[in-house]
Amino acid sequence: MKIEIKKSLLEQILSQMQPFLEKKDLSQITSHIYLEADESGLIVKGTDYETGLKTKTDNVRVIHPGKATANGKKLLDIIRILKDSNVTLATVDETLHITQEHSKFKLPMFDPNEYPKFPETDNLPKIDIKSGEFISSLKKITPAIDTNNPKYELNGALIDIKENKINFVATDTRRLAIVTLPQSMGKVFHLIIPKKAIIEIQKLFFDDIAMHYDETYLIIQSGPYLFFTKLINGKFPDYERIIPKSLNYELTLPKDSMVEAIKQITIVSNEIKLTFLKDRIIFKSLSDENIEAQTELEIATPFEEKFVMAVNSRYILDFLNNIDGNEFIMGINEPELPFELKNNNFITIVMPIVI
Repeated sequence: MKIEIKKSLLEQILSQMQPFLEKKDLSQITSHIYLEADESGLIVKGTDYETGLKTKTDNVRVIHPGKATANGKKLLDIIRILKDSNVTLATVDETLHITQEHSKFKLPMFDPNEYPKFPETDNLPKIDIKSGEFISSLKKITPAIDTNNPKYELNGALIDIKENKINFVATDTRRLAIVTLPQSMGKVFHLIIPKKAIIEIQKLFFDDIAMHYDETYLIIQSGPYLFFTKLINGKFPDYERIIPKSLNYELTLPKDSMVEAIKQITIVSNEIKLTFLKDRIIFKSLSDENIEAQTELEIATPFEEKFVMAVNSRYILDFLNNIDGNEFIMGINEPELPFELKNNNFITIVMPIVI
C-alpha cells in the first residue's frame, strides 16, 4: 500500500478513531488502526471489539492499493507533529512508513487480514427515527446512566420500543430519567446501549442516520461513517412501576432562578434542604461541618403548611441542564418518597435524602 493524503484530513480521521481502540494491552491488534486503499479511496477502521468506527474518504491519492495497520495513538502522535502539507504512508514488509519531506517514521504492523470484521447491515431490521430526536433524547438521559455498576445493564440506557412510542430510559438507582417520543414502530422490542457508546454517538452524529440492529449489535450509518456497538445482554429494571401514579403537589418553577439558588448552596454542600412555604422556597445546605449557606426564591406554592425535604442538588441540576425552555414542573408526594421533575416529554424521578 502507498498513499498520499493531506495531513489535516488524516489527523481528523485518526482523532475520531481514538475512543474505539484498545489502550491498555498494546500487544492486541485492536490497539491498531486499520487502513485499506483501493481505486475508490481510503477506508479507516478502529475497534476494541465492543465498539467500532469505520469511515471512508476519496480525498486521497492511491499510488498502490493495499492494506496496513499501525498503533492508533502513535500514528496520530506522528501525524500531529508534522507540517500542514501532504503525508505519504507506505507499507514495506511488515512496517508502515510515514514520510513528509525530510521526516521519516516507521511503525510495526499486524497482519491486516487478521483485523476484526465489522458487522454488516444486510437484511437487519431498521429503527426509523429522526436523528435529531434520537441524539437529543440520549443527551437528556445520559447523566442518569450508572458507571461500574455490578448490575451491568445499569451501565447503559434502555431503548424501549412500544407500538406507539419509544421510551429512552436510564437509572443509577437513585434517579430515573425517561424521554418519551410518540412513534409508530409496528413492533415491540428493546435494546440496552452501553454508556460509552451513547457518549460517542452524541459526538459523531448530527445529520440523518440509518440504524439497524440484531440481538448483538446496534449499527448506525451516516454519510461516510459506520458505527457499531455491542448491546448489553441483561434485564433492565421495571422502570414504569417507579413512576408515581399520582402527585399530591405540583409546582411550576422557573429554571434560571432554581439553578441560581441551587448553585449558591452547592458552594457549601451538594445536599440541600428545601423548605416549601406558601409564598417561597428556602434553600439551605445540609452539612455536618460548621458552615452554612441559605437563600430563598419568592414564588407561590400549593403548600398551606411548611413542607421540608432534602435532595442531592446534582440530580436536579442534571435535569435542568437538559430541559427545553425556562419552566418545569416539580411533583411531590411525601418528603421521603420519590419526587418528579417534568419538562415536556422528559421526566426524572428522584429519591430524596432521608433526614
